[in-house]
Amino acid sequence: MSKKQKTYTAEFKVEAIKLIEANQGNVSETARQLGISMQTLSNWNNKAKTGTLAGTKQYSPDLNALLEENKKLKQQLKTAEMEREFPKKGSSVLCERKSVRYAYMKQQRYLFPISFMARLLHVSVSRFYDWLKRGMNKRLVQRNQQTILVKIAHEETKQSYGYIRLTKHLQAQGIKISTYAVRQIKKLNQLYCKRHKRFKRTTKSDHNRAIYANLLEQQFSMTKPNLAWSSDITYIWTAEGWLYLAAVKDLYTKQVVGYSLNERMTAQLVCNALTMAIRNQKPTKGLIVHSDRGSQYCSHEYRKILEKCDFQGSMSKRGDCYDNAPIESFWGILKNELVHHCNYKTRDEAKADITKYIVLFYNQRRIQKSLDFKTPNQIAENFYRLAA
Repeated sequence: MSKKQKTYTAEFKVEAIKLIEANQGNVSETARQLGISMQTLSNWNNKAKTGTLAGTKQYSPDLNALLEENKKLKQQLKTAEMEREFPKKGSSVLCERKSVRYAYMKQQRYLFPISFMARLLHVSVSRFYDWLKRGMNKRLVQRNQQTILVKIAHEETKQSYGYIRLTKHLQAQGIKISTYAVRQIKKLNQLYCKRHKRFKRTTKSDHNRAIYANLLEQQFSMTKPNLAWSSDITYIWTAEGWLYLAAVKDLYTKQVVGYSLNERMTAQLVCNALTMAIRNQKPTKGLIVHSDRGSQYCSHEYRKILEKCDFQGSMSKRGDCYDNAPIESFWGILKNELVHHCNYKTRDEAKADITKYIVLFYNQRRIQKSLDFKTPNQIAENFYRLAA
């Protein structure tokens, strides 16, 4: 059963117009207050302004009658013109089977009204629409809908997911779509992940300070959170100059548990990141904190924090980036998905954008294949829920 269209009295319309005036001309707020559509109320308001809404101040019966008469004459003239024009085009299909007439109506539907063509071709409007619906390619419709969903997901994930992770992202939202479909859609619509690289050296290991032994030896698999962290410094270019970022990553959850941003690459930068990680995670003694041999990590201030918390310091071999691969991987992700697509005018702008990326996207929303297509936060939550 079709829903009965609601009608409104002339008095109701007049009072609605008065309420618009009381709301200082706010049509949307008035529509919300009255529980009617904004388009309906807007139509009434336009009629009131032109003097064609009965009961309003501007209403003119003579003007309204003249407009109605003019409307009827225009419609009659238009109908006469179409009746004179259409037989020239449609007479050849008038004696054909109905499917042919339907096909002709479909072809001409942007030139003539459907009801008009149906009357002249002696067919039913409802039957025409039934035929039109049956003739649609369901697979094509489905692919069009999937293309829109993939494009939206591509933007939501900051243009960073390959087709496998993008499929998992969509499926997690309850969307039925195959990996093959996502791969084809990305390829046909050129939804690629951009790559770019700018180099600046951040590790200064040519010093004579004491270093820690390499306790990890590239063994990055852990059985629970806060057994080992990986830490490092990277850089972000802005119009004001370089901005330096120190971060600490948990090797089990893959969470960035601490970070610090500053225009200077000092020992305080890495100390601030480590202090944040300690405050957020509250790890027990014995935790391994791994880094490269940079002078900041060999500083007295940094070593003092490790000693105070009874943590174990660990450092990569000279010039071997694979010894600190987990945090290097995060740098690559951060720059490919965010930094290299932005032209930061100020350091403050970069700080805000990077903080938002780490906290709201990387830890909370970004699924990872190595985590069985879960986010770092989900891994942490699942562990502590099962351990409780």
